[in-house]
Amino acid sequence: MKHFTFGRNNGLRVSQLSLGAATFGNRWGYGADLETAAQIFDRYAAAGGTFIDTAASYQRGESEENLATLLAGRRDDFTLATKFAIGGADGSGVLQTGAGRGAMYRAVEGSLRRLGTDYIDLLWVHFPDGVTPVEETIRALDDLARAGKIRYAGFSNFPAWLTSRAATIAELRGTIPVAGVQFEYSLVERSADREVLPMAEALGIGAALWSPLGGGLLTGKYRRGESGRLTDWHRLVHTEDGGRKSATVDAVLAVSDELGVPPAQVAVAWLLERAQRSPTGVVPVIGPRTVRQLDDYLGALAVDLDDQTYVRLDQVSRIELGEPHDKLVAEGRLARGGDDEAMRVHPVPSA
Repeated sequence: MKHFTFGRNNGLRVSQLSLGAATFGNRWGYGADLETAAQIFDRYAAAGGTFIDTAASYQRGESEENLATLLAGRRDDFTLATKFAIGGADGSGVLQTGAGRGAMYRAVEGSLRRLGTDYIDLLWVHFPDGVTPVEETIRALDDLARAGKIRYAGFSNFPAWLTSRAATIAELRGTIPVAGVQFEYSLVERSADREVLPMAEALGIGAALWSPLGGGLLTGKYRRGESGRLTDWHRLVHTEDGGRKSATVDAVLAVSDELGVPPAQVAVAWLLERAQRSPTGVVPVIGPRTVRQLDDYLGALAVDLDDQTYVRLDQVSRIELGEPHDKLVAEGRLARGGDDEAMRVHPVPSA
C-alpha cells in the first residue's frame, strides 16, 4: 500500500486506506468480536496499511480497548488516530463533552489509558460544540502536543469556515497546525465538494473520508434485500430516492459488471483515483465488520479506472454546487475539485 504525507503542512505519513475501528466491539449491539477484529487488523497490516482510526465513543470505549490488545508489541508500526468531544466510556455529561480544554484533557487521558499507549498520533475533535471558542481548542491541542501526549491534530465534521479560521489562527500564533479534516464523502454523498474539500486542498490540509460506500448503498446489497447498516444498525445510511443516488448506484453496478469486480471495489477505486487527482493527502476510511468486507476494500487497490470511467462516475454523481460556485465554474473562473486544474483561480476577463 502506498504512503504519503497527510497534507502539505505536516510530515505525518499515512497509508492509502485508513482502517476505521468503529466496529471493533459489540457494545453497540452491532460490530465484530475481538477475534474477528484481530483477523481484520492483521490482514490490513499485511497489505501495508498503517493508519488506524477510532474514537473514545466507538463501542463505548471497547474499540480503543480492543486496539490496545491488537497493537501490543507493535505500537510504533502504526499511525493511531482517535477522537473526543461527544463523550465515551468516561461519561457523556456536560463536563465530559465539547471541544473545551477540560473535556479535551479528560478525554485524552481516558483514551491513552484504554489504548495502552503514552501518545496519540492524531487527535481529532469529533464535532464542534457551538460553544467553545476555536482559539481555546487550538491552544489546548498545542499544549497537549508540547506535553508529548499527541503529535498532530485535526477537525472532524467541522464546517469549512470554522476549520479555515482555526488553521489561520494556528498559523499566525505558531501553534500546532490543523493537519487534517474528516468528513463523509462517497459517490452518493458529495456535499463536501462545495466547501470542505476545496478548502482542504487549498490550505494543504489532509482529508479523511468516512463512509466511502454510502452506508452500504453503493454495494447494491439493499436492492438484493441483504442486511447491513440500513437494517441492522439504522445509522449512517443513504437510501435511493429515484434521482441522482439511484442513477449513481446504476452506474456503479454497470461498471462493476464491465470490469468484473464487486461494486464496493468500484466505489472505493473512484475515491482512490480522486485522491490521486488531489493536491493534498486524501484517504478513504474503510470500516469493515468482516474479513470478507475488508478483502473487498483491499481489492480496490488493484482496480484501475481509466479516465473515461472515472469521468462517467464523476458526472453521474455530481451535485449542484449552488451559488456562487456554479456561476464561477460555468464562467471558467474556478475549476471543480478533482478536475485537472482543481483549485486554480482563473483570471477575471477584462471588460
